[in-house]
Amino acid sequence: MQWTSVLAIYFLFWVTCAFFLLPFGVKTHDELGVEKVRGQADSAPANFRPRVVVLRATILAAILTALFVANFVYGWIGVEMFDISRLFRD
Repeated sequence: MQWTSVLAIYFLFWVTCAFFLLPFGVKTHDELGVEKVRGQADSAPANFRPRVVVLRATILAAILTALFVANFVYGWIGVEMFDISRLFRD
């Protein structure tokens, strides 16, 4: 596998992980007991920390990419393991 392919797969994993991790650890103003700004939505986060999300997404994407590349090299799970033709049999 070429390094550009690994980089593209890492980027896809990173974006997916970042969106997946966005809601974890975020609390609203009501949950923290902080006063809201006038006109602010009730669901607006009070403690959003983008650096933490980026760090977590970077680590998780690196792990998932390493597993993906290892599976590509060693062939642990392949297409032949999934027999979807049985779904279309009568």
